[in-house]
Amino acid sequence: MTSLMLAEEREAPACVEAALREDTGLYAALGRMLRERPPGFAATVARGSSDHAATYAASLFGIAAGRATATLAPSLVTRYGAALGLQGALVLGLSQSGASPDLVAVMAAARRAGALTLAVVNADGSPLAREAQWEVPQRAGPERAVAATKSFVMTMVAVARLVAAWVEDAQLAAAMDRLPGRLDAALACDWSAALPLLSGPLAGGLYVTGRGVGLGVAQEAALKLKETSRLHAEAVSAAEMQHGPRAVVGAGFPVLAFGLDDPGGADVRALATELDTLGATVLLAAPRPGGAGLHLPLPPPLHPLLDPIPAILAFYPFVEALARMGGLDPDRPRGLRKVTETV
Repeated sequence: MTSLMLAEEREAPACVEAALREDTGLYAALGRMLRERPPGFAATVARGSSDHAATYAASLFGIAAGRATATLAPSLVTRYGAALGLQGALVLGLSQSGASPDLVAVMAAARRAGALTLAVVNADGSPLAREAQWEVPQRAGPERAVAATKSFVMTMVAVARLVAAWVEDAQLAAAMDRLPGRLDAALACDWSAALPLLSGPLAGGLYVTGRGVGLGVAQEAALKLKETSRLHAEAVSAAEMQHGPRAVVGAGFPVLAFGLDDPGGADVRALATELDTLGATVLLAAPRPGGAGLHLPLPPPLHPLLDPIPAILAFYPFVEALARMGGLDPDRPRGLRKVTETV
């Protein structure tokens, strides 16, 4: 029987294709506004998978729009009552449900502080969207599996469309039109050779590494390994690995590395080669074999700012299969539910 998680992963290419035909006027209007009233900086507010999409947004805002982006900890508002200086900032809220009270409280505080507020949500008319000045639909459709997959993909797509409209990047916009085909190719990528290497309990856990635009998908992959397969996975930047975390890596220690076709991905591939010489169990997700560890195929590069999206969709069927191999139900992670409300 096909899990809800796997079924929803497979819906992602069609969801993207349909979404790209929608909201063109909305993105054009947002792009014009951001050019006419350029924010001095940006900030994001999100939880879980949406926070990993926020990491991706921070990379795109910096690379394409030249804007530094901060992560807003909701407790600054909800627990400490901090008055945040956000006037002239772009504050981006990301959420599948848009229902968590802490995210709503931060969005309301940002709007009162004079920020330009946007909410990227999958639920129409959600509390988060009502507090924002602009609502950007994810258009993922119903998502019933607890572990978010297609909604994460659709959030990344929304962020990329926003950036393309903001900076009027014709190449990025043209590449978006070819994205559904790359997502179909991602679902056809076979990572089954890695299943025996991560099946069963791993006493020391594992690292998932990426850098730059690939860091957000490394964070997302680590979360899914925890949620669905109960593996202690930690996402670590390939650069940050050299500042302490590398000391954990020894013979047999598993490392899943996202070596995308961009400068950050080149650093990941170099790190993978280095860790492979230490005897680590390196799983290198890359468009081409990198000479280190086990190669996990990714589709051919499309655009440096978009390539993380097919990369995570190639990972999702693997982690769903890993959970089932371990006798777990990927649709019902222990102790979790679909909508989590924190304060």
